[in-house]
Amino acid sequence: MTTSKIVRSVAWPGRKEMGEFLTQEWLVTNGLGGYASGTLAGALTRRFHGLLIASLPAPFGRTMMLNHLTEEVKLADGTTFQLGGEEQTDGIKLPCSPCLAEFRLEAGLPVWRYELGEVELEKRVFMPHFQNTTYVSYRLLSGHPARLRLRPYLYLRPHEGAVSEALPEEPYVLTIVGDRYEISAQAGGQFGGQTGGLKMNLPALKLKLDGEQAALTLDRGLMKDIFYRVEAERGYDSNGLLWSPGYFNADLSADRDTTLIASTEEWATVQALKPAEALKAERVRRVRLLSAAAPQAREGLGAELVLAADQFVITPAGRIEETARARAAGDEVRTVIAGYHWFTDWGRDTMISLEGLTLSTGRYAEAGWILRTFAHYVREGLIPNMFPEGEREGLYHTADATLWFFHALNRYLQATNDRMTLRIVLPILQSIVNFHLKGTRFGIGVDHRDGLLKQGAEGYQLTWMDAKVDNWVVTPRRGKAVEINALWYNALRLLEGWLEEEGETQASQQISGLAEQTRRSFNERFWYAEGNYLYDVIDGENGDDAACRPNQILSFSLAHPILNHERWQSVLEVVRENLLTPVGLRSLAPGHGDYKARYDGDLRSRDAAYHQGTVWGWLIGPFIDAWLRVHPEDAQGRRKLLEGFAPHLDEACIGSISEIFDAEAPYTPRGCAAQAWSVAEVLRCWIKTG
Repeated sequence: MTTSKIVRSVAWPGRKEMGEFLTQEWLVTNGLGGYASGTLAGALTRRFHGLLIASLPAPFGRTMMLNHLTEEVKLADGTTFQLGGEEQTDGIKLPCSPCLAEFRLEAGLPVWRYELGEVELEKRVFMPHFQNTTYVSYRLLSGHPARLRLRPYLYLRPHEGAVSEALPEEPYVLTIVGDRYEISAQAGGQFGGQTGGLKMNLPALKLKLDGEQAALTLDRGLMKDIFYRVEAERGYDSNGLLWSPGYFNADLSADRDTTLIASTEEWATVQALKPAEALKAERVRRVRLLSAAAPQAREGLGAELVLAADQFVITPAGRIEETARARAAGDEVRTVIAGYHWFTDWGRDTMISLEGLTLSTGRYAEAGWILRTFAHYVREGLIPNMFPEGEREGLYHTADATLWFFHALNRYLQATNDRMTLRIVLPILQSIVNFHLKGTRFGIGVDHRDGLLKQGAEGYQLTWMDAKVDNWVVTPRRGKAVEINALWYNALRLLEGWLEEEGETQASQQISGLAEQTRRSFNERFWYAEGNYLYDVIDGENGDDAACRPNQILSFSLAHPILNHERWQSVLEVVRENLLTPVGLRSLAPGHGDYKARYDGDLRSRDAAYHQGTVWGWLIGPFIDAWLRVHPEDAQGRRKLLEGFAPHLDEACIGSISEIFDAEAPYTPRGCAAQAWSVAEVLRCWIKTG
């Protein structure tokens, strides 16, 4: 198998103003949570855009190390071309390079092709797996030799750090050893000018230009004002300075590529592979990924999604104790980045994504590592909701992530029949149920009058509809939520079956009785007869909530449906008519008083719309599962439900799927440009409906 046919090309039709291309982005990752990313136009529009965002051990976490390169090519006749565009603090817009002829992904890796008069040039960006290293490589395809000038710009700061912190006049120290360069923050200073108190043990940024007649010219630290357009739109600090030590020059010829290497690794690691060898190794790794995937996902859109899925499965660099413990047991540590650019690993997202990211792609061992890792972190019957950036311990404020753990484990066991893992986690699963029965944190517990699971604590957002601004919880959903009880019932039935399989008949029968009580109460209490669908929440702070939301689809999309069969068709039709779009399900039906058609504005405005109409791509997965329950023979219709995602792969983050979309046409992509559960569920359903 080769990856030569897995190409997504974005045409660049002539000279355009940069604004038309600032919404299209590229992403390269390194398997550690680190990445490189930017706009196709070359301008920085997010504080998260950079050529090396390194994933470092706690307390640093992901750290911006190399923000930007300006790229100029000087031809033999003296003509100079700037390859990328940029926006400055005063709003001056430099036109996007008219010489960019094409952008494409080759097996998921970005390639730019430039036409500079009679000279044709190609640029690539890639990262070696498990290294905080980025290669930016240039190749002369045709024409006379030319001279390349690269000026690196940086502002060492935490991944989510503000861009507007002041830089001292000489913020960094440059050390030169031959053709190798190291840039570090001033001794005794703060971390990249931040005020968080992190001391000066940040790794140095290492730079090397591999090419003909390569040299660095110093000019005593040039500063550049940058305007981050998307941050301004999102209500964050959007103006800031970047610092440059000087510029690199090198000759471009057809005989040799010119490559800038940026890294936080030791020099021995950086120089272990030549750039061409590193690129070849990454291509071979991608061939292996495709070879391991389900047959339906080894070419075309399915193959692209397999490569996109790889970006989210990572080894967390910062949790050293976790790694030591796992390796002592013969495991490795894996987790899932919920979304790029700003999410870390979230328990809920990981469990929902696990099948699409790992099982559909043949990464069974890694799926097992993920499940066993999260099992270790169970506290008082809960798995962590998230691991904050740069922290070693998780946060547990979630009512559903633990129940999704049962779902993910079931899919894993169906794929692998790994009885050893089941036996390891079975006592933990029983303890989870016991904690839910007696009540655990955040008001999560069973109401023994009806067997339904309730949740809610003042100031917390415990379901997946978790938007919160300051002290305002937008959709608290305190009470008995419909999908929480569908997941609870599914978890009970799964545990019942596993206990029976392991010979624990009495315990299995006790769980069976609990499940039956939950099922009866659910069907008695959740049916909203006036609308022929399900209440979203019952016994809530304001009574029963009849808002038409997608959560109800889980009542018959899971392995063990809790909703009576005769009501499936009605619920499916209500959801299809009110919530289905080409790119997922709306989070609230139009016509409701809280419905928002667009997700934009500052943080408060966005979070007010986050689960109040905004479309979520991941929900297409449960919808298709439910659709197949009602229409098992509808082969044509089920694949049609995914058609809207194909053109989206040319929007936002090229080759990936966004977190959310506006609720109305044209369904503008919003939120994270690349989201784990969006990719995972579309890939899983692509295979399932193939």
